[in-house]
Amino acid sequence: MTSTATIKERQKGMNKSPRIVAFCCYHSAYEAADIAGSMHLEVPEGVRLVRVPCTGRVDVLHILRAAEKGYDGILVLGCHEDNCKFLRGNILARKRVEYARKLLAEAGENKQVEFHSVAANQPHRFVQVISKMHEQLTADKAAPAEKA
Repeated sequence: MTSTATIKERQKGMNKSPRIVAFCCYHSAYEAADIAGSMHLEVPEGVRLVRVPCTGRVDVLHILRAAEKGYDGILVLGCHEDNCKFLRGNILARKRVEYARKLLAEAGENKQVEFHSVAANQPHRFVQVISKMHEQLTADKAAPAEKA
């Protein structure tokens, strides 16, 4: 059972684990996440999955809103090129991720935003992509502490 003090510490940002949101295509990456869960593959703490019908539905505003809500890393995980059920959703998503990354950089926001292709039969790749971002963000958070 979680105590009130623990909840308040998390809300104040005392929890050092990076927060990551992953927008996952229902037909590819979300399926891979489901398989990864059934295989008991470990995903780092602080990861939130958002199921979308297609990554083409992820708008720049969704990415900016996630950054505004305090997520350190934002992933858009979709189909491989030429394998999108909706034909061009993954291509649109890749372009929107690039644009959102540019906007966040111009605003001075230090957020990691990435697009990755993950097929439904790639649960290990799903975990690898999320774990890699988690490790990078953890190292980035530790670096300023080491300089102080």
